[in-house]
Amino acid sequence: MTVPDEARCMLMRGGTSKGAYFLAEDLPAGAGARDDLLLRVMGSPDPRQIDGLGGAHPLTSKVAVVSASADPEADVDYLFLQVGVDRPEVSDRQNCGNLLAGVGPFAVERGLVAAGDGRTSVRIRMVNSGDLAVASFPTPGGRVDYSGTAEISGVPGTAAPVVIEFPQGSGPLLPTGHARDIVADTPVTCVDNGMPTVLIAAASLEVTGYESPKDLEEDLTLADRLREIRLEAGKLMGLGDVEGTTVPKLSLLAAPLDGGAVMTRTFIPVRCHTSIGVLGAASVAAGLRVEGGVGEGVARLPAQGDRLRIEHPSGFLDIEAGIAYDAEGVPVARRTAVVRTARKIFDGTVFARPAGAAPHL
Repeated sequence: MTVPDEARCMLMRGGTSKGAYFLAEDLPAGAGARDDLLLRVMGSPDPRQIDGLGGAHPLTSKVAVVSASADPEADVDYLFLQVGVDRPEVSDRQNCGNLLAGVGPFAVERGLVAAGDGRTSVRIRMVNSGDLAVASFPTPGGRVDYSGTAEISGVPGTAAPVVIEFPQGSGPLLPTGHARDIVADTPVTCVDNGMPTVLIAAASLEVTGYESPKDLEEDLTLADRLREIRLEAGKLMGLGDVEGTTVPKLSLLAAPLDGGAVMTRTFIPVRCHTSIGVLGAASVAAGLRVEGGVGEGVARLPAQGDRLRIEHPSGFLDIEAGIAYDAEGVPVARRTAVVRTARKIFDGTVFARPAGAAPHL
């Protein structure tokens, strides 16, 4: 089968990420042909992604594939694909809560969902995990309005708010069944509130948790420790061998500096996030509320309410995450919600690098 060299595409910023949004029908049906096209579209593998849409970082080398959903509880299906930057890899092993912010507006733009007069809610099934989300955003006059006054850290200017609500996830909040595990001689809390995440007190790895992402990435001793923890934690969390995957994420925790609940440094999985992903923040927030977790003595939780401010290298993310305990005393996610923004950057046809013209690395 001949793989196409072009496809209809919309480039959007979703939250603090940027990605290419496609209708499923505009991409090859087979995963192999689809991934081949997406690698060429993004300009991978190449550290600069100079010959494609990618921005030389995992946060700007993302793809959303959207289609009408057959699930009666959803309007659209959203498949997230992480395209490798300097490796020819396309992974569907995780969700992306940032690109999720653009899925509802994209669905309206492509006619999958009819816009309401004033505000539209889109029910989204996240194909990667089977979880559901509901995104609500302004549509005055039946058209998506990307302008507004909502501001999120890590993005210049303001835009229209996209309110995303996450019902309770399908799996256990604590995949290992414990509030605290010892992994590679390090105390951790393994949590999954939409994103498999390993919480680690920064001090237990002999760093402060306030270092810049660049400084942490250049710490080879830390990198070795994190790799050991991630591989062992992945097996404990039921994810199998995670050597070639981007989950679980690792979030280092330190006391907050600017009135929030906690300061974070998150690895995805080797690069240190310049902010924090939405679903990663949801998992951090829920994990901080688990009694006996590694966040105790580090985080400063508010006396009332579900809202937590998660600090990160470029600012903060406010997220509402509540947990409850069932009859057996097992913690379960009760409610998660976050406000993000999205913006359409271009809509048209993207022309991929010709097949067989991969760069020589």
